[in-house]
Amino acid sequence: MTPLRYAIYLAPPPESALWRFGSEVIGRDAASGETRSGFAAAGFDAAAWRLLTTDPRRYGFHATLKAPFRLADDVGRSDLYAAVAELARRSKPIAVGRLAVSTLALDAGGSAFVALTPLAPSLELPRLEERVVRGLDPFRAPLNEFERARRDPAELTLRQRETFERWGYPYALADFRLHFTLTNAIDDAEAVAAALSAAFAAEVADPTLTVDALALFVQKPDGEFVVDQRFPLGG
Repeated sequence: MTPLRYAIYLAPPPESALWRFGSEVIGRDAASGETRSGFAAAGFDAAAWRLLTTDPRRYGFHATLKAPFRLADDVGRSDLYAAVAELARRSKPIAVGRLAVSTLALDAGGSAFVALTPLAPSLELPRLEERVVRGLDPFRAPLNEFERARRDPAELTLRQRETFERWGYPYALADFRLHFTLTNAIDDAEAVAAALSAAFAAEVADPTLTVDALALFVQKPDGEFVVDQRFPLGG
């Protein structure tokens, strides 16, 4: 089956405790394709928890570098893979440090995502993100009206609207912030984050992240994204 869209993400190795934790929380392993249905943070049952993770479950456990895009008409799948491989070969692994559960506000009304984010800023990560965003943009088809309609301009700053039109994603470049989303946008994000923090500490003995590869995800006709290939940094 032909993928609908491609995305360049950061994703921990599938054998790592960090990957297993993220996949359990969102309810699907995007490397194996298997459903994970038993997780529930304190105060929730498994069914209620799955309702909070529908959005990240569709995309798989990841942090965005190049948001999902359709291929431009004048390039092919093999062209994209070769470009990602070369970009990864010319990049070095990045020691990000410790991750922690945090909240990312969506709007002034109080809705927020719960995500894993670095405790300390990194100079190298934004540089890698910029190389990916700019370097792979020739492979991205222009936005269509459906894709524009999915973004509410009222939720974006002027800079984010301009970034969206130019690069296909509003939270790129100057608005890039590394985060591994764990829930939908929810109203009680702080309470959920506290429960997930306890689970994270219990299940992930080493919460440090080293970015060692670019992960190319593809979207299948059922709408879910899966890991297609990991390209090691440094070749």
